[in-house]
Amino acid sequence: MYAFSPLAVANLLGLSFIIFKLFGISIFKEKPAALPNGSMGWPLLGETLAFLKPHNSNSIGTFLQEHCSRYGNVFKSHLFGNPTIVSCDLELNKFILQNEGTLFQTGYPKPVHDILGKLSMMLVSGEVHKKLRSVAMSFINVSKRRPNFLHDIEKLSISYIDSWKGKKQVFFFKEAKEITLYLMLKNLLNIEPEDPIAAIVLEDFLTFMKGFVSLPLYIPGTAYANAVKARMRISSTLKEIVMKRLEKKLISEADETKDYFDEVLAKESLNDEERVSVLLDLLLAGYETTSGLISLVVYFLAHDPFALQKLKEEHQVVRKRKKDGEALNWEDYKKMDFTSHVISEALRCGNLVKFVHRKAIKDVKFKEYVIPAGWQVLPIILATHLDPSLHQNPMEFNPWRWADPATSIKVTPFGGGLRICPGAELGKLETAFFLHHFVLNFSWKTKEEDCPISCPYLYFKGGLVLEMEPVMD
Repeated sequence: MYAFSPLAVANLLGLSFIIFKLFGISIFKEKPAALPNGSMGWPLLGETLAFLKPHNSNSIGTFLQEHCSRYGNVFKSHLFGNPTIVSCDLELNKFILQNEGTLFQTGYPKPVHDILGKLSMMLVSGEVHKKLRSVAMSFINVSKRRPNFLHDIEKLSISYIDSWKGKKQVFFFKEAKEITLYLMLKNLLNIEPEDPIAAIVLEDFLTFMKGFVSLPLYIPGTAYANAVKARMRISSTLKEIVMKRLEKKLISEADETKDYFDEVLAKESLNDEERVSVLLDLLLAGYETTSGLISLVVYFLAHDPFALQKLKEEHQVVRKRKKDGEALNWEDYKKMDFTSHVISEALRCGNLVKFVHRKAIKDVKFKEYVIPAGWQVLPIILATHLDPSLHQNPMEFNPWRWADPATSIKVTPFGGGLRICPGAELGKLETAFFLHHFVLNFSWKTKEEDCPISCPYLYFKGGLVLEMEPVMD
């Protein structure tokens, strides 16, 4: 028998612990990272149909509500034909978006590739994405301060607003789409709104967007098949314009009529297919996203008389600083603080982009979770925007919450990382200029009995009715 003193036992244990640490030996097993809980749904179909069930954009929908309640804010599923990690967690979403190219890459399903085209900036990666994005950014950075562009925003806005004064009913979302597309056509291609080609391109874009959010069945007559054909027609139109510009050799330093398109043509690093794709991306983003934003802002303001009054007062101050008929400029825009809050809150509540598609390049460990290589990853942006643990009364439209700088950290309406929307500021600028003239020319009926929150129509003094129903789908 051997007897050990307490001191000797303590020393022995201490020495053992040091040896274990030095050689990486652990007597306490850490909990291994594992797949999140969840359900893979039906064979082949998975849970895609339930995930895509329509719901208002100011709610997360039944699917996410039930799954987050049962499995937590991060769960596994089978969506769009692939095993998937769904994230309604702000920290994980930011981690995914910030690690583009190292841990994750764009991972949109094949039907999206077919409808957008293989060179869309949403789909390409690496050097090609960097090159195309650089071209788009040059247009955006120049445009937002260029007097001609700012003048065109005001001119189109005033023209449409004046045309509504004699009408009883206006389909606002469609009108907003016309304003934003015609603005982009004018500034990208120098095509005037009254040019017949503008109406043709608009009709093709309307068809394109109907199919973009439809069931991806390429059967003649379906919305998806019509959208693919519409995109091909738009690309063909743009290619024809490219060829005509090249043939006429309009690019010259002495040519005062040069527009942004001429600068795109001058970039020798781009081939014709890439030039067409950049133009198509800019037209699509400038048309669809901005028109949706304008419509959302008007929708939410119509149900918040206090925010509307505060906004109107800000724009009355802006107008008083200007001479009669004087145009707005970049400095005016930067002084529209409450307008910025209104726009940001509409983006948080309305959620133009509900989620994005990513794919894990390698096995990724995040906290207690593992995301296997090759799995699809869906950061759900709207879920974090409407999360009561992040935002007080998240369903309430409250522009004043943006007075707290911390709010901006918790909201990601334009994505993040390498793929953050390059035209975010441009869309806000267009919306602010439109609002300036809109709130100074129209007065809402704000009584609940005249326009309840569920009503798809907005009523104005003087009898004008705006049809708003498509905005919140």
